[in-house]
Amino acid sequence: MKVKSIHRILGLLLTASVFMIACTEESSDVRLDPKLSTSQVQNITSESATITGFVIAQGDGFTERGVCYNTLPEPTTDNDKVIFDEELAEGATFDVELTALDYATDYYARAYAIGYNGVIYGEEITFTTLPIAPELTTKEATEITGNSAKSGGNVTNNGGAEVTVRGICFATHDTPTIDDSKTENGEGVGEFTSDLSDLKGNTEYFVRAYATNSAGTGYGPAVSFTTLVDLPNVSTAAVESVTKTSAISGGNVTDDGGANIIERGIVFGISENPTTEDQKVIDATNGTGEFVSNMTGLELATTYHVRAYAINSAGTAYGDNISFKTLADITKFFVVGDYNGWNNSETAKYIISTETSEGMAEGYIYLTSGGIKLTTDHSWDSASTFGDDGAGNLTNPGDNITVPADGHYWIKASLNDMSYSLTLMNWGIIGDATPGGWGAQTALTYNETLDKWIGGYSLLAGEFKFRANDDWDLNYGSTAGDNTLDAGGSNIAITENNDYAITLDLSVPNEYTYSANRWGLIGDATPGGWSDDTDMTWDSANGVFTVTVDLTANLFKFRANDDWAVNLGGSLGSLTPGGGDIAVAEDGNYTITLDPWNNIATMVKN
Repeated sequence: MKVKSIHRILGLLLTASVFMIACTEESSDVRLDPKLSTSQVQNITSESATITGFVIAQGDGFTERGVCYNTLPEPTTDNDKVIFDEELAEGATFDVELTALDYATDYYARAYAIGYNGVIYGEEITFTTLPIAPELTTKEATEITGNSAKSGGNVTNNGGAEVTVRGICFATHDTPTIDDSKTENGEGVGEFTSDLSDLKGNTEYFVRAYATNSAGTGYGPAVSFTTLVDLPNVSTAAVESVTKTSAISGGNVTDDGGANIIERGIVFGISENPTTEDQKVIDATNGTGEFVSNMTGLELATTYHVRAYAINSAGTAYGDNISFKTLADITKFFVVGDYNGWNNSETAKYIISTETSEGMAEGYIYLTSGGIKLTTDHSWDSASTFGDDGAGNLTNPGDNITVPADGHYWIKASLNDMSYSLTLMNWGIIGDATPGGWGAQTALTYNETLDKWIGGYSLLAGEFKFRANDDWDLNYGSTAGDNTLDAGGSNIAITENNDYAITLDLSVPNEYTYSANRWGLIGDATPGGWSDDTDMTWDSANGVFTVTVDLTANLFKFRANDDWAVNLGGSLGSLTPGGGDIAVAEDGNYTITLDPWNNIATMVKN
C-alpha cells in the first residue's frame, strides 16, 4: 500500500473518532419526532367543555397547538378548533375550553399541533353536552270565575331530556314557581290545559307554565288575570248550650270573596240545609271573623238544622249543615223512704220520663213496707219534694206515700197531672216456647240481691214474651231482637228445644233488658274439645245447671249458646265473664254445676 493512501485512511479514522466523541458529548441536542396526546375532558356543561392536551415531544417545534372538534368522528383543523396561544403549563399540558356548543349533543375532539412537518393529532375523545331545562309558552287565562280559571301551556322544546312533569304554577306575586301553588298535567312535549281552583275572589293572579326534565325546571312567560268577586267563605260553629227551647251556634267568615260582607248570621229550621227564607238570626256586625248567635223559641225534643251564612255582592254563602236536638221535658224523681233509710242522695234509686211519655216518669224498685216520697233534687226543699195530698195525688211536700208490703213495685208519677201509682209486681214468661204455652204465665223469681227476675226452664223452639201480674196490660217483647225490651214489643224467638236461664232486668228505668241462655262446657278437657259444646241441663230442685261427663286432665270454660259472646271462667267459686280457663287436675268422671246468675260453679269427681 502506498504511504499516501495509508495517511488518508488514518485521517478518516481520526475524523470519525472525533465525530463519535462529539456525538456522545452533545447527545442532548438530538430531537425526537413530534408527538401529541389528548388526555381528558372535564367541566362539561350544556354549552361548553374543557379538553386537556399533552405534548409528548415537540420535534423541531410547533407553530400552533390547540383542540379541534366536530359532531362527527376524527375532527381536523378544517373543522371547529380552539387555538392554545399561552405558554405551556408545567408538564407540557394545556387546557382548551370549547364554548358555544349545542346542548345534549355528542362531540368528538382531539388535540392538534402544527409543526414544520405538518399537523399531528392526539387521541380522539368523545363527550356529550348536558341537556337544558325545557322551553315552553304560557296560555292566557280563560273561563275566569270568582274562584277558578283555566290556563295551560305548550312545551316547545324538551331541552334534550324527557319531560317528566308539566303544568302551571300560580301565585299573587309576579314570578310564581313550583314552590307556589301548581297543577300537574302529564308529561312530554306539546300543549296542555290546566284548571286552577280554590282561588280568592277579586284577586290578581300570575300564572307561568312549567316543565321539568333532568336538567331542571323551565318556565314560560308570566301572564296575569283577576278573578271575579266570589261568594264568601263561611263555616258553621258547633252547637252548644242546648236546652229545651234554646241553643247557641254561630260561624266564622274566613274570606269575604273580594267584596264587603253586607250581612251575616245563622239560619235554622226543622229541614236540612235551611236558607235565609227560614228562621234566621242576623249578627250585629259585618265583615270577616267569628260571630256567635243565639237561637230561642225552639220546640221541645225537636231536631233542628242550622247553618251560618254571609252575604256580599256575589250572593249568599252557607256553612256546613249541623243538626241538634232540643231537650225533652224529662222529669226525674228520686225515690226516698223506709226502704233506703230515707237517704236522699245521688245513690237513691229513681224513676224518669222519656221523650215520648209526655212527662210520665216510671221505674221498678224493690220497696219495704212503710212510706216513700219523691224528690227532684237532694235538698228536701218543699218545692222539690212530693208526697200524697190525701186523695191519691202528688202535692208539695205532702204526706208519705204508703207502701203496703215488701215487694218489687212499678212506680209511676207525673207533674203534668200530679198523678202517681205504685203497683206490686210479679213477672213470668208466656208463649208457645214456655211450659204454660200462651194460656198460662210461668213465674220468674225476683232476686233482691241481683235486682233481677230469674228462672231456669225447659223451653221449646217457638216464641215467648215477658208478662206482668198474669195480665196482658203490661208485657215486654224485643222489637229489635237485640236483648233490649219494649212495652208490647215483638215476640222473642227460641230457636231450639233446650234448657234456658232466663233473666229479666228492670233495674235501669226505661232501659230494660233480658237474656235467654243455654249453657254448656267447652275445652280440651271435654268430649267436644274447643269445637263442640257439651250441653248442661237445668236442675230445678237445686236451681243450677248440671252435667255429668268424662273429662281429661286439661282445661275448659262455661259458654252460653255455643258462642263466645257470653262465657265464664276463672275461679269456680267466683266466675268472671271472659275469665281464665278452668283446670281439671286428673282424668275422670265429674259432676259439674253452674249458677249463671251468681257466677258460682262446682266440680266433683265421681
